Amino acid sequence: MSQQRLDVRDLPKSAKHPRIFELFDALPPAQSFVLINNQEPRHLRAEFDTDHHGEFGWRYLERGPDRWQIEITRLAATPTPQIMCDTRQVTAAAQVTEAAGAVWKLPMSRRDLDANIIHLQASSKIDPHAGPDLDVLVHVLQGNGELITEAGTLTLQPGSLLWLPRRSRREIVAGHQGLTYLTIHPRRPGMTIQAAQPPQSEQPGANIEPHGGAQAAGPT
Repeated sequence: MSQQRLDVRDLPKSAKHPRIFELFDALPPAQSFVLINNQEPRHLRAEFDTDHHGEFGWRYLERGPDRWQIEITRLAATPTPQIMCDTRQVTAAAQVTEAAGAVWKLPMSRRDLDANIIHLQASSKIDPHAGPDLDVLVHVLQGNGELITEAGTLTLQPGSLLWLPRRSRREIVAGHQGLTYLTIHPRRPGMTIQAAQPPQSEQPGANIEPHGGAQAAGPT
């Protein structure tokens, strides 16, 4: 059987990657196709590395300058498991750089879960808010703090595993050591968090916004 060839030079830019992944998804294991493009597909390679880690082969047949040909091979019939990061290194880096908010997130575009590592600096907090319409699992990695709920206050320390029920009201306060934790929840694009009453504190620089923005990610 002759090898398939996919020439995307005349396709609109927005249609190139979907067409390429459509063909890749249809390949049986050990089969390949030749991609033809008018420039080196660096962004495409990055997408393959993120979404299909360990599942593909990538071999240049022609390297420009006007035409690029790459043989792309499917190596596995199913998505392959992988180690995403060392959480000890992520938490240590957050402490050194004094980062705040989401310091790591699950990068795959094809996924059913969202996951983030959140770091709160010492004595900072996520103000009282009502969570979204989904359950969230939280694992404390480092530091200390409190989770304040309608029913009382829970002490947070490394190893604590928390379940945040959907729509529950909560406030997270970091202790003197700061607080770093992993959140895992079903993926929900465009998710927002509703503010609870009373209004958020107006102390400048003391709080981490519970939704959107550059400092925080995920429904905590």
